[in-house]
Amino acid sequence: MAHMFIFGLGYTAGRIADALRARGWVVEATGSAGDVDFNDGAAVRGALTRASHVLSSVPPAEDADPVLGRYGTDLTQEWLGYLSSTGVYGDTGGAWVDETAATGSGRRTARAEADARWLERGARVFRLPGIYGPDRNALTRVQEGRANRIDLPGQVFSRVHVADIVSGVLAGLDGPAGAYNLSDDLPASQNAVIEESCALLGLDPPSLLTLEQAQLSPMARGFYTENRRVANGKAKRVLGWQPAYPDYRAGLRALIGSDVLGSEGE
Repeated sequence: MAHMFIFGLGYTAGRIADALRARGWVVEATGSAGDVDFNDGAAVRGALTRASHVLSSVPPAEDADPVLGRYGTDLTQEWLGYLSSTGVYGDTGGAWVDETAATGSGRRTARAEADARWLERGARVFRLPGIYGPDRNALTRVQEGRANRIDLPGQVFSRVHVADIVSGVLAGLDGPAGAYNLSDDLPASQNAVIEESCALLGLDPPSLLTLEQAQLSPMARGFYTENRRVANGKAKRVLGWQPAYPDYRAGLRALIGSDVLGSEGE
């Protein structure tokens, strides 16, 4: 029986686990929603001996990958997966990047190093841009008065609906090892997403602010220091993956239709 062990059962990995269980898989996991304590080495290693597949969604901590650092020698499965970030590409001035682009020059050097180490292990590395979906989206930020429009002409980001990450990882179960960008087809400014959300909700968009006026957290401010468009052609070509929500408009409309609203970030 197919058996997945997931390190870090969070927002995205939890949905992957649900999809696998619906297909008849056995899933064990660490994390607040998981059933195995990451710090219980015996329990984790016991679960790994039962697993045919392993997926990690755990980001670097203190500039190191905690999963590889503690359990790297126990990862003997033929299928390994890692949820990475398109932040590994750094700032491209708005230019397109694909999986052949250099990594490690941006603000997420530890993530880039972890990404490279998983690739060296023969993993399927899924590089993710800004994730949104139920309970995590611009619609709720607008409703709660937390949405900002920042005056940065030419600034663009890529994003992806969480359901499309799930389908991409499922497609990767039968795909070759390597890096895959899972992003939608329409990079756009954060302002465009906020404005579309306001239009869907029948609300006026928030005032345009400078970065200084917005008083963003250091993490949120860092998000605006990089500008890139992420190409997803490899995942489509090699895995046969197609995003159900090819742009933010389709994704936001689906969230409105589901009545499930809820922060979007990379």
